[in-house]
Amino acid sequence: MADQPKTPPFPRRLAVPMVIGAVLNPVNTSIIAVALVPIGVALGAPADETAWLISALFIATAVGQPLAGRLADTLGPRRLYLAGAILTVVAGVIGALAPTIWVLVGARVVLGLGTSAAYPASIAMLGQESRRSGRPTPGSVLTLLAIAGQTVAVVGPTLGGALIELGGWRATLALNVPLGLLSLILGVLWLPRDRPRGTGTGAGPRVDVVGVLLFTVTLVTILIFIKQPSAIGLWLLVVAVAAAACFVARELRTVDPFIDLRVLAGSGQLLVVYLQMFLSAIVTYSFIFGFTQWLEGGRGLSPAVAGLILLPSFASGLLIAAVTGRSKRFRGKLVVSAVAQIVGVIMLLLVRDGAELWYLILIAIVMGIPQGLVNVGTQSAVYELADQEKLGAAAGLLRAFMYLGAITSSALGGIAFSGGHGADQLRLLSVMMLTSALLFGVLLFARRPGQPAVARD
Repeated sequence: MADQPKTPPFPRRLAVPMVIGAVLNPVNTSIIAVALVPIGVALGAPADETAWLISALFIATAVGQPLAGRLADTLGPRRLYLAGAILTVVAGVIGALAPTIWVLVGARVVLGLGTSAAYPASIAMLGQESRRSGRPTPGSVLTLLAIAGQTVAVVGPTLGGALIELGGWRATLALNVPLGLLSLILGVLWLPRDRPRGTGTGAGPRVDVVGVLLFTVTLVTILIFIKQPSAIGLWLLVVAVAAAACFVARELRTVDPFIDLRVLAGSGQLLVVYLQMFLSAIVTYSFIFGFTQWLEGGRGLSPAVAGLILLPSFASGLLIAAVTGRSKRFRGKLVVSAVAQIVGVIMLLLVRDGAELWYLILIAIVMGIPQGLVNVGTQSAVYELADQEKLGAAAGLLRAFMYLGAITSSALGGIAFSGGHGADQLRLLSVMMLTSALLFGVLLFARRPGQPAVARD
């Protein structure tokens, strides 16, 4: 009997550049949390200006992730990954040398766009390799990517505090140079070459530039109004509503939209998963930035110590993601996440300015549980529910919803801490976080009649 041809093994070394590349975005979203005060002092920038260092990267990422996902599916994931690594290095150099706050904000925009490429490109590559090898993507690889894609955000303040102690705030930007170069080198050496897509036309990927601009205008105008609400500023809301209406009309009519709203409207399952990611991101980023601001301003801790307080959150998220990540069943993960979010936020509501360190560490541990489970659970859901030929776009859209949640958390934090950084302000933020956590739980049971639950096992 003739030997059957062996199925090629899944190339696990792909995980190395994928994980390194995917780590860059979440770490950069949170590493700035402990650097805002020293940056403001060094560059003579008030708090309302340094806050744009957070918002600029969030907006760039909310735009960059779905755009990178679509380009990964059309131009090729390897090309997108390498282009993103180059932009990351450039942003690191500009940020490390920035002479003014607005040059630094510009560097954060470039950084957001550059670091947006790795995650959707990696998901697209995993789908390609799975189809090539005839084997499902190993659960361990997906787990690593989920951890790298978001769970590590919690380690950002700890890393930032250490870098500031060693080399000042500019070290938090300069870190992107060696990491970006490492991603670039490993990507060139180990990532599979993109396959030709189509023949004869020679046409490149079509980018919905108008859709991208309308989406960006909507986000920026809403954020500016929320940061400085006033009757005079109501014209910003008019601009935002008009831009949003034009965006929806554009995306529903164009052949190759920036965000395919028709797919969202026709797939209730994916839409609910995206909304769960949005609500969870509000809780996660409100905790990372709000809790850190209170630790420094209300509890009086140094940036380094504040970062260490958050470290157990990363540990618990990493542990639970590693333990549960191999299973592709995701409903149970999201149920536990909902409970942990609610419990953690209630614990935040009970915080006082003189709270004991053990209680603060316990909060960090509890809040790390949903950070580990939500990322693994929603990624598994998208990987299972999305069109396998459009995994890059689906993954990019998942991250876009996450950063829309992060943008929302930034606005909520600005409202909550406008009067100081004490326990009262933290409790106000916690009430808003609790609303998001409860809505997250409600969505677990959202379904149309006759439709299976979205987050089913």
